Amino acid sequence: MGRNRLPVMGAVLSVALMFVLVAVTGCVPVKPSESNFKTPVVTLDHVEVANYWGWYYYSKKIEPTKGPAADRGAPLVLAFVFDVTNPNEYPVEMETFKFTVAFEEFELNTVNTYETMWVPAGKTSQYRVIAVFDARTSLLSLGVTGGFKLKEKNIGLMEQLEAWWTGIASFSFPIYVKEGTAGFSADGISAVSAFSGVFPQ
Repeated sequence: MGRNRLPVMGAVLSVALMFVLVAVTGCVPVKPSESNFKTPVVTLDHVEVANYWGWYYYSKKIEPTKGPAADRGAPLVLAFVFDVTNPNEYPVEMETFKFTVAFEEFELNTVNTYETMWVPAGKTSQYRVIAVFDARTSLLSLGVTGGFKLKEKNIGLMEQLEAWWTGIASFSFPIYVKEGTAGFSADGISAVSAFSGVFPQ
């Protein structure tokens, strides 16, 4: 009776060993290489108003209650939320992130971040970038890059800024992400992903 069990037990052990080997083999991670590296995809998910102080602007002719007189305007803080999708079978590291922000067709700010983020294999992670605008800097930028366009629209610099600052709560105008680039790497393999977007769509 014991002798008959030995072949059966041997067969069972062989099958079990085979399953273990398959499982172990399936868990071996894929090594990054030039041939299998796929560039991750970055898309703009949405934009949020992170901080808002309303609309105001005053010149250096106005005597402040405290501090030196200067040309100053209301700040506006926006949060840009991106989806970062890793199509690879291994994690990738996002090392650099850069994009330009335009309100309507007018470019106002270029944002750079250098915080690294790992994106798991086959997953999508969200990346939040804070961008700060203020009325004074935006006024100067708008005057340099958008003067002729504003004349075509028959609207002044201050009028345009006020329309944006007062309309941001309802996103009454499109906000564009332009010329975006994100740098990725995995075990010495690197690539740059280009992206753009608009909110609201």
